[in-house]
Amino acid sequence: MTYRPHSVLDLPGRTLPLPLDLQLPDIHNLFLRSCQQSWNPDTAISWNSFDINNYTEEQQEAGRTYWSRRAWSEYGAISESPAFLLRFDLEQREPDLSLYWSLRTLEEARHADVCRRMADLLGGYHLQPDEVELEATAGALGTRDRILNLEISLESVMAGLGCVAETVVHDVFIKLVRFVSDPTAKQVLRLILRDEVRHCEFAWKYLEYRAPTLSSAELDNCKMAMISMIADVELAGYRSAWLSEDPVRSEVWVDEVVFDAGLGGTRAEWEAPIVISSIANIRRRAAGLGIDLPVFQHHLLGDV
Repeated sequence: MTYRPHSVLDLPGRTLPLPLDLQLPDIHNLFLRSCQQSWNPDTAISWNSFDINNYTEEQQEAGRTYWSRRAWSEYGAISESPAFLLRFDLEQREPDLSLYWSLRTLEEARHADVCRRMADLLGGYHLQPDEVELEATAGALGTRDRILNLEISLESVMAGLGCVAETVVHDVFIKLVRFVSDPTAKQVLRLILRDEVRHCEFAWKYLEYRAPTLSSAELDNCKMAMISMIADVELAGYRSAWLSEDPVRSEVWVDEVVFDAGLGGTRAEWEAPIVISSIANIRRRAAGLGIDLPVFQHHLLGDV
């Protein structure tokens, strides 16, 4: 019986010298932009200008919880990075992917750092989530397991994580940066958004490059990954609790209090049209790759 590897870790490693020739100009350009647009969390944000006295005790507590949660989600993104880099290398993918992803990992680390600092400014970073909050952290998505599973294509992982999840976050952040009134929070969100633009572009550009060479079955796998990310994750309330059919009231409360204070967060009536528009745009862009996404039904949003 022929041995069939099931994990990326079962694949043989490359031997030196590693190929580093430019193969994907669009992805390499993202790498160069990440180099040029690097920022230092110590100096890029006016931390000393934050005035906690502008906020009530309720707003401070909600704020430290909100920004702690954001840091936890960024830690999950950091932990996925080694798995992606292993897969890029062991599947002998284009070296531009690894070059860009190494900097993308640093960007996620910066995001976690500044979110933790915001939580500290508002009264103190929560070191870890409780049992309910643990289910809403990035690690709960199981992305690392999918990345390392050879039976799940890299393209389908990117389609779900990058082309859907990262895109919705990007679209919400664009609006949130304009809405947030606290100067320090606005700086933090603006810098995170600048990086997220490239994170979304990476997934879409690579999928656009690969789509013409994928079989109908492989494209269908990408489609199912995108459907699952929209229906089972985004519209199920993984990112914004109010979208859940049975939301945890304390999570909704945190988002609403922080939103009303101008520190971040969200409200259903504000975010709903953004989510609807974002998914519609994802559907249109996916159609250009030969991926036809269905209309989704949601108990609050209706047809999406």
